Amino acid sequence: STTREVPLIALAWARSGDKGNTSNIGVIARRPEWLPLLRAQLTETRVAAWLAHLVQGRVTRYDVPGIHAMNFVCEQALDGGGMASLRNDPLGKGMAQILLTMPLAVPADLLPN
Repeated sequence: STTREVPLIALAWARSGDKGNTSNIGVIARRPEWLPLLRAQLTETRVAAWLAHLVQGRVTRYDVPGIHAMNFVCEQALDGGGMASLRNDPLGKGMAQILLTMPLAVPADLLPN
């Protein structure tokens, strides 16, 4: 089967938040049957590489059973956090939007028309 490259947003919703210098990103598959594909491609290593311009620490992935989702905890991700950072946006609220642009290789027959 042929594959197509699509941004993560075509397959999932995401929301992020922050606490101190740590950001977390929840990713929920738009269809339960897409979760294995997302798990295969949204590895800790790949997410860390995609966010390397922001995340200096470890990225850990946790499964969220029951809602076909994963949560990524990104350490040393916020340049010290809201009070310490000199970044224009020192919080983690926008990290989900950045992750949703990540391209994934998807079998064409899995995609909606």
